[in-house]
Amino acid sequence: MLNGKTAVVTGGARGIGAAVCRKLASLGADIAIAARKCDERTAALEQELTEQYGVRVKTYPCDVSDAEQCKVTVKQVLADFGNLTILVNNAGITRDALILGMKESDFDAVINTNLKGTFNMTQACYRPFMKQKYGKIINLSSVSGQLGTAGQANYAASKAGVVALTKVTARELASRGVTCNAIAPGFIATDMTDAISEEATADYLKSIPLGRAGTPEDVANLAAFLASPESDYVTGTVIRVDGGLAIS
Repeated sequence: MLNGKTAVVTGGARGIGAAVCRKLASLGADIAIAARKCDERTAALEQELTEQYGVRVKTYPCDVSDAEQCKVTVKQVLADFGNLTILVNNAGITRDALILGMKESDFDAVINTNLKGTFNMTQACYRPFMKQKYGKIINLSSVSGQLGTAGQANYAASKAGVVALTKVTARELASRGVTCNAIAPGFIATDMTDAISEEATADYLKSIPLGRAGTPEDVANLAAFLASPESDYVTGTVIRVDGGLAIS
């Protein structure tokens, strides 16, 4: 389904990002992993995807909050792979605290990575996608950006911003055959959620109608649809993967 296409996945070394890399590779896409650093984890993922699916895989050190690094990364991906069709803006961080005690540096760090980073990578891919008159942009938002979660003013604001950015991008690029959609995960079992206390986790699970945490694969399955030609008439949408957590 994705043979001959190249996907850039930011924050692709672990959690949801790694699951997306595996899913897209299983469908034949070559994978460019953008990560803050190349280490044993990224090397192992490269080897896994190459051996299991026979696709080309390469990791690029890239801090998405730095616009220049994003431009250099996209330019190098195009040189190495010869094409770029799919962009998955997955890189994200948290620095939780109540507003009263939140450090300015923690607010800025989350906005710069989650929101500005999504903008930076989108901007870097903008011209190549316009030129080829086709492309798939998939942004990772969060139900926190829709509901507002206490202690996550920075994170919720960044993810709400990603929703607005998704809609603007979709409008601007629609005439060029480029789609842009957002996925809003709920409580997904990853390294990030592992840090949450057992008590808080139990409270989260009680509020999920399906009664369980999601998996990175639940998110990756939707990303695969949005990356495929089957979603060519879907753009500007925000789709929740949350077990019903944000049902209104």
